[in-house]
Amino acid sequence: MSRILMVASEATPFAKSGGLADVVGALPQALAQLGHEVAIVLPRYRSIKLDNAQRVWQNIGISLGWHTFTAEIYSVRHRDVTVYLVDIPPLFDRGGALYGHSDDHRRFAAFCHGALAVARFLFTPDILHLHDWQAALCASYLKTRYSLDPILRDLKLVFTIHNLEYNGRFGRSVWGDFQLPDYLFSPDFLEFYGDIAVMKGGIIFADAITTVSPRYAEEIQTPEFGFGLDGLLRSQVHKLRGILNGVDYSEWSPETDPRIAARYSASDLSGKALCKQDLLDHFQLPSENLQRPLLGIVTRFAAQKGIDIIQQVAWTLMYDDDVALAVLGAATPHTPDMRFEYFFEHLRSVFPDRVGIYRGFNNTLAHKIEAGADIFLMPSRFEPCGLNQMYSLRYGTIPVVRSTGGLENTVDGETGFKFWGYWPPDFLHAVRLALDEYRNRPEDWRKRMVTAMQRDFSWTASARQYTTLYHSL
Repeated sequence: MSRILMVASEATPFAKSGGLADVVGALPQALAQLGHEVAIVLPRYRSIKLDNAQRVWQNIGISLGWHTFTAEIYSVRHRDVTVYLVDIPPLFDRGGALYGHSDDHRRFAAFCHGALAVARFLFTPDILHLHDWQAALCASYLKTRYSLDPILRDLKLVFTIHNLEYNGRFGRSVWGDFQLPDYLFSPDFLEFYGDIAVMKGGIIFADAITTVSPRYAEEIQTPEFGFGLDGLLRSQVHKLRGILNGVDYSEWSPETDPRIAARYSASDLSGKALCKQDLLDHFQLPSENLQRPLLGIVTRFAAQKGIDIIQQVAWTLMYDDDVALAVLGAATPHTPDMRFEYFFEHLRSVFPDRVGIYRGFNNTLAHKIEAGADIFLMPSRFEPCGLNQMYSLRYGTIPVVRSTGGLENTVDGETGFKFWGYWPPDFLHAVRLALDEYRNRPEDWRKRMVTAMQRDFSWTASARQYTTLYHSL
């Protein structure tokens, strides 16, 4: 078995802004259960308490251009995995979102230096597994500044793309802060249309590249989904594969979920009605909505998530189809766009008895929506993997999804409703097919719920595929 060091910007339960945290929180546990020795390196954000952590290294000097920082490393054990926290207070001891700061390039460059310090002296791995652009600079540093280091030079690199849209793009003016050889600022390496794309280093220098679903591995090689990197990815296809993310059923299962009003299962669905009432109570919506289809949304308010076509069909659904709506979400921290938040607020003002909205992230409410809603809407423009549709299946909340990325790999005609073209009438048609079955064919709907709840997307299968990949390196 292998020693694997994961480097990422977030992981549950320490820090979370999206699905990346769920993956990095769960995959190492599944790998450990297969016999691997696994550790994780994270930034120590202000929100991460050090009460149970041990300081294992202090006074690490990090120089980035004209800037010098001092880092400390803490370790804490979480289930079967050691988690190392890179503490650089001037860069990470901040309030607000994890990302979207003006010096993000510097923050995560410094973090990568801290992660490589862990790899050199605290947990020397066989495999260094990097996640998304925030960890990608580790690959560029390994192949340049640390290329002759006897401890690090033989490490095998795996780079996982969770969302190609966020490729770590920065202006050329910050190049000096990275402290990388100038020859890397060229189209063959990190230069990207006159700017810098940090993720390119992870793609170019990795021994293996993974994406979070088989379909997404195909899609990112096309101009539509490649965000300007499709040509590079086609040139690297020999080391690219898609491995579907899993679900941590210890966190997401209606049989055991402590955050929902009642437990239920595929053999006893009676608790789901209580969960629906609890969700209505949370939003202070009247009980008459128990008789209406309750549509759930848990998302980032971004065009990628299909919020624009939800916006275009919402009025029709509210006026003509007599539905209720429970929404949890916020503008993405990468590119905040408040239009969609304002839209849902306006929708609630027009239909105060049928629309509930919570702006922000609330894990408990996310569980309540998965358990209490009847139908889950996920009409993504693109979706590398998606986790909420798999949560919805487990909770018997039937998903309506666009056939893209991991949505295509996880939802089928027996468990949900799919549409193909990114077009509001197609989405509306799929929602109405679901509403028709829900209202007019209850036995078919119950059978669909039971089938959905019995589908298994646990992390074990994904961890075995990663094990095969690690061994091949």
